[in-house]
Amino acid sequence: MNNDRFWTLLEPIHGQAEGFCRRLAGNRDDGDDLYQDALLVAMRKIGQLRDETAFHPWLFKLIINRFRNRTREAWWRHRAGLTAGLLEAVLIDDPRDKNEARRLLDAAMTVLGAKDKAMLVLCEFEQWTIAELAEFFDKPEGTIKARLSRARSKMRRFLEGHLVKHERHNQLSEGDYGLQKGNATAE
Repeated sequence: MNNDRFWTLLEPIHGQAEGFCRRLAGNRDDGDDLYQDALLVAMRKIGQLRDETAFHPWLFKLIINRFRNRTREAWWRHRAGLTAGLLEAVLIDDPRDKNEARRLLDAAMTVLGAKDKAMLVLCEFEQWTIAELAEFFDKPEGTIKARLSRARSKMRRFLEGHLVKHERHNQLSEGDYGLQKGNATAE
């Protein structure tokens, strides 16, 4: 298969695949790097694709595998840890920021492993059904449902922990001046 055929197969799903990479990676730059890396590997391996109608799931599996390989690398794990810490610090310093919900979601997703994150992104953002995920990951539907449930629970625990920290921070800030809410008096 030549390069022209590869680009023809990619064209209808380009935006979806690029967006998937960005959501997996947690930001635009890392997502674009992941996408570029996955496309280079896909171009090299396109000859192994026997059925052109399977290009879409084949490419997404390749993206997930590239993402999993990246998350195993020490520099990536270190960077992901720094990103979560920076996001948390930003959210505590400016809780009214209009992007708070998005950043909270990104931070919460850092608690997931690569495969669970990929599964959750496909389900929640790409709107894949449980049956499609089961076929894609070659697992029973019950296993997919359980993994999605565990992933959501991990994220929920992270978010609950973040909210508790945020409330404590606000209480400490109010107490810095020795004033309680509603008890400020002018002298």
